[in-house]
Amino acid sequence: MTTFPGSARVEMVMGMPVSVDIRTALPARELVPLLDDAFSWLRWVDDTFSPVREDSQIGRLNRGQTIRQVPELIEVLHRCDELSEATNGYFEPRINGVIDPSGYIKGWALERLSRALVNAGAGDHRISAGDDIRVRGSAAPGKRWRVGIRDPRKDKDVVRKVVLAHDLGIATSGGTPVVNPHTGQVEEGLGSVTVIGPDLGLADAYATAVYAMGPILARRFAAELAAAGPYQTMIITRDGQEISTPGFARYSGAEARLAG
Repeated sequence: MTTFPGSARVEMVMGMPVSVDIRTALPARELVPLLDDAFSWLRWVDDTFSPVREDSQIGRLNRGQTIRQVPELIEVLHRCDELSEATNGYFEPRINGVIDPSGYIKGWALERLSRALVNAGAGDHRISAGDDIRVRGSAAPGKRWRVGIRDPRKDKDVVRKVVLAHDLGIATSGGTPVVNPHTGQVEEGLGSVTVIGPDLGLADAYATAVYAMGPILARRFAAELAAAGPYQTMIITRDGQEISTPGFARYSGAEARLAG
């Protein structure tokens, strides 16, 4: 099979392996600085937004200390407030007076990075951080990217669904505990929630919110979200039932159980 030359790199950032795989045919003198800049950006995001780092801007904000005037910080906090309202408080970055944008920031950072790579001429790429993935362009000439979504009930290497796309954000929630902000308890009613759409930051936040809603509200919100715009959802219940909004099947090529 014909492949793109490109280059890939994996580094530990935000407490997890992050992969940047560029398939665009660029000379090494351009690819290496691109990858260097990519991981510098991700480290800056972690240094700025990590709620567990005392010297991060979020950490300082939570302790009432002076923070730098960082435009990205204002942007993220504003968007988190909008998402809280849009999800009826199920995506909530402020709990008990503590600000934690973790349910949005990873997807946001990868989305911003993806756009920067496009602007730099590297339009064929895949960026992965945990269960957040952003793909653009082609994996090989004429070939869509293939992204496996794991089965939450089985070994982490067991793929439940394959998503095929040239330009898509894919976010899955449920691999780590998700708290229902309305009860303060860890939500355990679902296996996983995957949201796909054009902006990975929004997909990430929606996946977190839908998971936090529990089985009944999750189905209703997923149907409303799909009816209102380009974000599609796949819910896997604790007993393995798969419930998807209609548009999800366009990316998997498989029949779907409808939400709603």
